[in-house]
Order: sequence, then C-alpha cells, then structure tokens
Amino acid sequence: MKKKPSILNVSDLTVDFPVFGGILQKEIDAVHAVKNVSFDLFKGETLGIVGESGSGKSTLGNAILNVLRLTAPDVKISGKVNLNINDKQIEISNLTRSQSKPYRKHVQMIFQDPYSSLNPRMLVKDIIKEPLDINTDMSSVEKSEKVDWLLEKVGLSSEQSTRYPHEFSGGQRQRIGIARSLATEPEIVIADEPVSALDVSIQAQIINLMMDLQEEFNLSIIFIAHDLSVVKHISDRIGVMYNGELVEINNTDDIFDNPEHEYTKELLRAIPQPDPSGREDRKKERLGIK
Repeated sequence: MKKKPSILNVSDLTVDFPVFGGILQKEIDAVHAVKNVSFDLFKGETLGIVGESGSGKSTLGNAILNVLRLTAPDVKISGKVNLNINDKQIEISNLTRSQSKPYRKHVQMIFQDPYSSLNPRMLVKDIIKEPLDINTDMSSVEKSEKVDWLLEKVGLSSEQSTRYPHEFSGGQRQRIGIARSLATEPEIVIADEPVSALDVSIQAQIINLMMDLQEEFNLSIIFIAHDLSVVKHISDRIGVMYNGELVEINNTDDIFDNPEHEYTKELLRAIPQPDPSGREDRKKERLGIK
C-alpha cells in the first residue's frame, strides 16, 4: 500500500511558560508544557492525541496553530512546524500575524466548549461567515450561500442561520463550530476535546459527523482527547502524551492490543469495562433466583 504524503510535520516542538516572582517580577522558573514533540500528520488521516489534563495536549494544538506565539508573547517556543501544501513546505511556527494570514485558512480549529467558543452576540450566519470575511474575497451572496451549504453539511437547516447560539443545544452548537471550521475548506482541522462537554449520546453523533465530513472533504484531523475510548473509533493512529512528552505513537489497533509505555497501559486500564457476570447476578437478584 502506498504511504500517504505528510501534510504536517512537527519536529522537536517545545513550549515553555515562564514563571515570574519577586518584587521585580523576574522570571524565576518555567513550566515545560511541551517537550521535544515530533510527529507527522498524513493526508486524510485522523491522529488522536490523548493524555490527562495538564499533559500538554491542548498546548500542543495551540502551538501548531501558532496561536501561543501571537497571544502569549512571553511563551518560549522552539522546534519547527512545517505545513506541506500544494507541493510547498512552509514553516509556520515562526510567522508573524500578518505573515501567517495566507496559511491560516489551511489549518482550522474546533474548540472544546461549544458554549463559550461562539460569540453570544452574533447570529449563527455571521459566526460561520467570519472566517470567509477574513480569508476570502467572496461576495456577500457567495458567502451567504456558503453558510447555508455548511449548515446543511453539519445537519442543521439554513433557516437556523438567523438564530443566536443560546437558542441551540450543546450538540447543535458544536455542529455550528464544525461548520465554522470548514468555511475556508482547510486541509487540516485540530479538534481540541470537541466532545468532552457533551452528553455521551451526543458525543457519538458528533464523532460520526466528523468521520463523514473527513471522508467527504479529505480532511486531516488532529483529535485531542483525554479518553482513549473516545478516540478509538475515529483515529487511524494515536499519540499518547504524558508530562509534556509524546511517549508513544502507533496505529490505533497496536495502541489497544500491544501498548508499549506504562502510561498508555494505565490509560487503557482506566477505560470502564462491562461486567457481564455482575449484570447477570443483578438480574437473578431482581427475579429472586439464587
């Protein structure tokens, strides 16, 4: 089988947050959030990134997007993030805000909290249209048609475009967030715990939607989560982060069947397992059978 081309290459990425103290508030220490992380993301694949809270997985996603360098000037970032688009390799990790604009449309993000990631004062159509306003020269009519088309792609109707976010359920809001992330037709989507704030039944719907959209748009997805069971069905490969390091990365089946790192084994042991014998005993107890 022919190996898929790499669309994103992360090499020795390190992120340190300075700690200030003393009367003069000088830097006295640093929090090493991400430590020398390297991996490739291949065209059309989903790479799950899993770890507990504080493991550095969300910081990794933000660093890839170059968000940290632009919003937290004190943060120290080293290493390289290369985007491979149209047979060109662009190092996006050191770009300024103006320099990164042409490439921002290629990499978009789905945020964790559908309640706080949407501007409550904006109509849904304007939320989805915003990336088009920033990154394209489309006419107003073209933008309006694109918004309606995107809403239908995520399972909502064009009639809902004139509502505000508070009029939708959590699952519907996340569908709006997904539509927004697809507005510029990106090659890569970074999904930062996109289902962790949703009910279990809604989680499955959103994951299935993302799998359908990935196939239709040939997306490459980095799916960040703290639960291995969540990423199992959507990910081609899984990377496990612990204390800022990528301690293991492998095909999904190999991660579940033959984990190598002890932390990966701990995460697997933490997945709730069905208890058939216990369920049978409870059934007998209800029926009065000894």
